[in-house]
Amino acid sequence: MIARRDLLLVCAVLSIGIGIGHVATAHSGPPVQESALFDWGAISAKPTGVGELRQFMRGRTATLDELEIHATTLNPGQTSHAPHKHPNEELVILASGKLEAMSNGNTRQLGPGSVIFNASNQLHSVRNVGDVPATYHVINWTSSGRARSDTSSMKASP
Repeated sequence: MIARRDLLLVCAVLSIGIGIGHVATAHSGPPVQESALFDWGAISAKPTGVGELRQFMRGRTATLDELEIHATTLNPGQTSHAPHKHPNEELVILASGKLEAMSNGNTRQLGPGSVIFNASNQLHSVRNVGDVPATYHVINWTSSGRARSDTSSMKASP
């Protein structure tokens, strides 16, 4: 016959085991992105309706729910998409060409080396106003608790 004390001990051990299992499950999921080097020539360019897209990475990091980095090349006269907004923040760095950028009601023409910061939930867009393709790098990040709602931004963003 099992003593009451032994039964309580078994229940306590099982409770601890179940609790540990829940902790492990809470931390499981996609692996955390480690440091990486991305060679421009090694990333294939995928055609879009308005230019092309090079996807460098998209995943979880040690401090972010998601970090997404890509480069868009936008053909002359084209816009990546209609003005939009999303909860994640976004940094755009113009490598070459000329863009007309709209961010939170401000519109300006920008050249190579220019930087655009699009804050959370503020309307933004870009349009190539030059005679040659414009290439820009986009860095999107989503921090804990800020669910990404705009999954269409991968077409040819920002």
